[in-house]
Amino acid sequence: MRVVRSARAHGRIRVIDTAAALAAPGVVTVWTHRDVADLPPIGLREGIGTRQADVARLTPYLQPILARERVRYVGEPLAAVFAEDSYLAEDAADLIAVEIEELSVALAADDGVTCIEADVIRKGYGDLETAFAAAHAVVELDLAVGRHSGVPLETRGALARYDPAADVIELYGAAKVPHATRGVLARVLGRNPASVHLCEGHVGGGFGIRGELYPEDVLVVLAAMRLGRPVKWIEDRREHLMAANHSREQRHRVRAGVDREGRILALDDKFFHDQGAYLRTHGTRVADLTAGTLPGPYRVPAYRVVGHVRLTNKTPAATYRAPGRYEGTFVRERLLDAIADRLAIDRVEVRRRNLIDAAEMPYKRPLDAIGDDIVHDSGDYAGLLDKALAAVGWNQVQAALKERRAAGEAVGAGVAFFVEKSGLGPSDRVTILADREGTVELVTGGASMGQGFETVMAQICADALGVDYRRVRVVHGQTERIEHGVGAHASRATVMTGSATHVAALNLRVKALETAAGLMQLPAAALDLVDGKVIHKDGSDGPSITLGEIVGNTPEGLSAEGRYDTEHMNYPYGVHVAVVRVDRDTGGVAIERYLTAYDIGRAVNPMLIEGQISGGFAQGVGGALLEEFAYDERGEPLSVTLADYLMPTAHDIPLLEVIVTEDAPSPLNPLGLKGAGEAGVNGVGAAIAAAIDDAVGMPGAVTSLPVTPQRLRDILTSRPVP
Repeated sequence: MRVVRSARAHGRIRVIDTAAALAAPGVVTVWTHRDVADLPPIGLREGIGTRQADVARLTPYLQPILARERVRYVGEPLAAVFAEDSYLAEDAADLIAVEIEELSVALAADDGVTCIEADVIRKGYGDLETAFAAAHAVVELDLAVGRHSGVPLETRGALARYDPAADVIELYGAAKVPHATRGVLARVLGRNPASVHLCEGHVGGGFGIRGELYPEDVLVVLAAMRLGRPVKWIEDRREHLMAANHSREQRHRVRAGVDREGRILALDDKFFHDQGAYLRTHGTRVADLTAGTLPGPYRVPAYRVVGHVRLTNKTPAATYRAPGRYEGTFVRERLLDAIADRLAIDRVEVRRRNLIDAAEMPYKRPLDAIGDDIVHDSGDYAGLLDKALAAVGWNQVQAALKERRAAGEAVGAGVAFFVEKSGLGPSDRVTILADREGTVELVTGGASMGQGFETVMAQICADALGVDYRRVRVVHGQTERIEHGVGAHASRATVMTGSATHVAALNLRVKALETAAGLMQLPAAALDLVDGKVIHKDGSDGPSITLGEIVGNTPEGLSAEGRYDTEHMNYPYGVHVAVVRVDRDTGGVAIERYLTAYDIGRAVNPMLIEGQISGGFAQGVGGALLEEFAYDERGEPLSVTLADYLMPTAHDIPLLEVIVTEDAPSPLNPLGLKGAGEAGVNGVGAAIAAAIDDAVGMPGAVTSLPVTPQRLRDILTSRPVP
């Protein structure tokens, strides 16, 4: 399959002439909207932070499979060509003649005249007006985070096959949330979900961008059914940069009322979320997460936030690693820096005065994020801040930077504190089976996206069951193998799937010991399962039996299920510290040193956690300094190659210093686990922005990300150093 895409950002479709393409060699068929008019638009993922009321309200803004009547962004699918091979399909696609009457474009989400408002997110608590009236000072900022997204090494791809005898459709390539994606696809096709099998492929990262059901996925499946043969589609890099989900773009007008000591009395934020042309399957989760998590680790007695989700003539937006939190952390931490500057208080001290204390945990806010009440389950925020500053040698760093600035260098340091959310429920299930060889198969509805999922689940299973983790085979991403699954997203896999795995392994252990007790004619309480063998618990010599032998003596086999349910997410937290050098002539920023301290609750595999943090850090640097999807005044994308969409290289990324602590295990699950997937990215933009301010001697200079060399030169020339 090859997709023909709109070259206009907004317009009426006058002609899509497919005659020449249909006559081209090797072409099987060509589709436009008329050929898929019986299909509804791609719906929302229900049951993952999306309420039924949201579905009805947001349905008018969903994306059709192929554009009908109008196009609304450059890259929107207009037609699909199906041919014997990819080269013939591409040649035929070039023969399709398209005429579009150009219409005016909406490009700024804060322009309420030209944009359509799809939703408004409102949250808050406390007496805001009284708090502002009592404030010693009110600090106001206008801040923006640019449009960027995940750019995995592998572009998107899909392969579909239909088995008419079984009436089953198979889709290979789905990742992140296979079961939820299966549900959306089944609704679009009008099929029973049981007749749709999604098979996850191996990928080097999900990053949010792989979590949607895209038009191309639906087209591949529908073609496989109608044409009776397998259909494959592989995205090229240009398509990826203009058609796969974008993310992040928000503008915030935020203010805080504070007392004389810099303690926050009230926080008020109005922001505009640029959703692009359509809502995709995530709905309005990103804006909701921004609104719900903006207060971060600080006491905020009164709070109000209004988030305007608006449609523009740009590529549709969705989640990207730490969605809503990367944006919110930038806004909140810039505000803390501004408070410190206004009241002449040290930047670290103003944070200390506002941090929630360890003795206050669990700390409940009268607030929710994606329908989940916010209760900070555990944490010693000040303790982690102390550890981070001690590790980096904050006082010595400040003294050294002062000397270098006196010698004419533009160098500075910044700090950012954040709270993440992980362990999104409501439930997860796992099935574990043992075979005659003593091998354990763990079947889960979780998903792997290169984060070490299989290793961690095998470790948790082996530890609880009493076998070598190398004997555990993890089966995931296959919807026909297990009915329920919530995939891997929102840093939930270790918490939710790991906890369900722990429960299932303990259940299997009980069964194995009870069965062995009957075979060995000993009480189960006297036995232990160690390294795959049932032995005497007291260590005495005597008969033993392997797990494989137990299975061999059990006609019905040996299996167990585990389920883990939770009412609340849990909240890991971290501190980022950045040291940068600015080139005043070029506007370039070099990161000389960077440290991330993060409390994971309990670390299953510290090396994998550090890997997650390091990868996230690199992505955060991209969003802070380089990556941005830019558009011209006609809505034409200007970043459709890697020559224009600039990404960090190894040259731009310093050796990351990582501190992983286990000071605050979560009380919400049996292992005390919290997630780590988004720890590395969350605070990068905020910490680097603060460090740049410090380097150029201009408090509050950085108000938007990314801080490209051009933007920094503008800052330096418009506000010369006093």
